[in-house]
Amino acid sequence: MTQPLESGSLSGRTALVTGSSRGIGADTVRYLAEAGADVVINYRNKAPRAEKLAEQLRELGVRALVVGADLTDPASVAAMFDEVKATFGSLDILVLNASGGMESGMAEDYALKLNRDAQVNVLEAALPLMGDGSRVVFVTSHQAHFIRTTPTMPEYEPVALSKRAGEDALRERIPGLAERGIGFTVVSGDMIEGTITATLLERANPGAIASRRESAGKLYNVSEFAAEVARAAVDPVPDDNTRLVGDTGSFAGE
Repeated sequence: MTQPLESGSLSGRTALVTGSSRGIGADTVRYLAEAGADVVINYRNKAPRAEKLAEQLRELGVRALVVGADLTDPASVAAMFDEVKATFGSLDILVLNASGGMESGMAEDYALKLNRDAQVNVLEAALPLMGDGSRVVFVTSHQAHFIRTTPTMPEYEPVALSKRAGEDALRERIPGLAERGIGFTVVSGDMIEGTITATLLERANPGAIASRRESAGKLYNVSEFAAEVARAAVDPVPDDNTRLVGDTGSFAGE
């Protein structure tokens, strides 16, 4: 299992994790803070949870900024980075973790707006604060990463397609990022036990999680997968800019 980041290894660095008031995002931002990074906790509508997490992280001796933002609203994203600039002056690590599309009551194009358009806009808005040696990490799932070659559950397909579209759009920016000395890594994981997505999938397709666990042999939990995401922010960037986490045996290669 992936080892936690070395204490103090990110001292003096600043990290922002989107969608980090709970789940994978919260555990990722915790690992980064434990390694000494000052952190930005971004949330959409879980302010009390985000503030509670920030209080815990400040006890580690790091600074923690809490910023609410609707990532599908460019003005809201711009305001978030204005706060980051005013507080920290720069940004060293950007983890694009927030995603969605299975929520009820959202517009038909919401998944694409959040999982593709918003990801690109957040990156573009962050770039003026990022310099040589900075890192960008995009978090996705095997069900999305391999969607072109391996079908997924019908309930998840629209989200998977939108996540893959987001990954593709971000990958197009790799040459430009490299010119600026910014590393980019996609972290793709199998279904993660305990996530909102897994819960919604199980509700729509009872038995789906148990079936996938049996097929894969093991599913990572939130904390285990978050450790992989945090490591991707500091480990050397893979040649194919991809870090695969968990079983890929039932997924056809691209």
